[in-house]
Amino acid sequence: MRRVLIANRGEIAVRIAKACRAAGIETVAVYSDADADALHVRAADVAVRIGPDSPAESYLSIPALLAAARETGADALHPGYGFLSERAALARACDEAGVTFIGPPADAIERMGSKIGARELMRAANVPIVPGDTPDDQSDPGVHAAARRLGYPVLVKASAGGGGKGMRRVDSDEDAVEAIAAARREAAAAFGDGTLYVERLIDRPRHVEIQILADAHGNVVHLFERECSIQRRHQKIVEESPSVAVSAGLRARMGDAAVAAARAAGYRNAGTIEFLVEGEGEAARFYFLEMNTRLQVEHPVTEAVTGIDLVLAQLRIAGGEPLPWRQEQLTQRGHAIECRIYAEDPASGFLPQAGPLLLYREPSGPGIRVDSGVREGDRIGVNYDPLLAKLVVAGETRDEAVARAIAALRAYPILGIRTNVGFLARLLAHDAFRSGALHTGLVDTLAQELSATPPLPEEVLVAAAMTSRAARGTTAPAGAEPAADDPWHALGAWGR
Repeated sequence: MRRVLIANRGEIAVRIAKACRAAGIETVAVYSDADADALHVRAADVAVRIGPDSPAESYLSIPALLAAARETGADALHPGYGFLSERAALARACDEAGVTFIGPPADAIERMGSKIGARELMRAANVPIVPGDTPDDQSDPGVHAAARRLGYPVLVKASAGGGGKGMRRVDSDEDAVEAIAAARREAAAAFGDGTLYVERLIDRPRHVEIQILADAHGNVVHLFERECSIQRRHQKIVEESPSVAVSAGLRARMGDAAVAAARAAGYRNAGTIEFLVEGEGEAARFYFLEMNTRLQVEHPVTEAVTGIDLVLAQLRIAGGEPLPWRQEQLTQRGHAIECRIYAEDPASGFLPQAGPLLLYREPSGPGIRVDSGVREGDRIGVNYDPLLAKLVVAGETRDEAVARAIAALRAYPILGIRTNVGFLARLLAHDAFRSGALHTGLVDTLAQELSATPPLPEEVLVAAAMTSRAARGTTAPAGAEPAADDPWHALGAWGR
């Protein structure tokens, strides 16, 4: 493997470029018109334009990506996450073009891409699954009958895709008709597949996932768990490892189940088995939710507690090397937390934001890592996911990691657009988070409380007034325009 084309953008493209550089491998960045001056373009050795702003005509275009690989002589392709990372068509097209796909085989992606098919595969492999019903009659009345057989409350879910799309809670017969129709419409629009199934609703579960690595020599290991229960709109915003709810015995059982799932799927490279966990400790029960056939956004959490570079491991596996460790050689140390920094307004239902990054300064210090895809002066657009960066902190204990994360968030100034930085700091400081009593509905429960903007401290207001007065001069007449060096004036309309 000599040159890797990174078929992605933002922080993950920068992250992959760094791993390739450490391995002595050249990199090719691809970019749309919107990303011509993006950070990931500058992070690579070579950059190629692949299309206009629209993802469908750029990052989602397999012909454009393979044309870029041919043009630059790239002999491998890393899909990152999102975009085409879980599309079997990309893996298959790479194989046909003689380009190494740094990910699982196409048939494994297809096998695990159907949630209905994956459930049946896990059942055969004796991996626990959420009790449910997959009706042969896929009409709306057929799905309704399946929900009635299972007993309310249930979740109606799309067989394809993820991220909460095509999923609806149903509490009664009265809810079912509208919920099923809405789930099918959303699934068909998002994934081109309106197939639905029904699962028992598990009340206040934890979302815990297991990282796995599998090579082409029959070796599969797990790298322990990540707690991913802190979510908004079914999307994770805070992840940590280890989980306070997972005992040593439960960790071993979930790890064994994850390895069995990977073997059943004929898997290779990095992947994640996601579980719902009911209860805590040795008495807890866990159920297979889905498999992510790619690198996860939250992979740095696992890197922080295991010391293993997962992207480098991906490169080595794709190059045909066997895994260098046995399961008993892998250990966890300390505690790590990741906070996803989004351009969004928590007070407006986490509405994505767009605009210029007038000020952007990342925190630093012992145990602090920031994986970023932006820099000060960039303009955040509306074409792509609003993730700006990932703040990852590590400490010897969970309390130390939480305190370090809060301090880092408070030292993370971003001006020009609204972000969730303040929301995350308040969330981590909340008693519900500190206690470890996490569940997938916690953010919904606390959203209004955490979204309230606290008043500025009195000393900030005094300092601003004094600074502004000094900049104006003491004799400035009432109503006069601010002086050019007034810091509030320098921020333009935002400062007013």
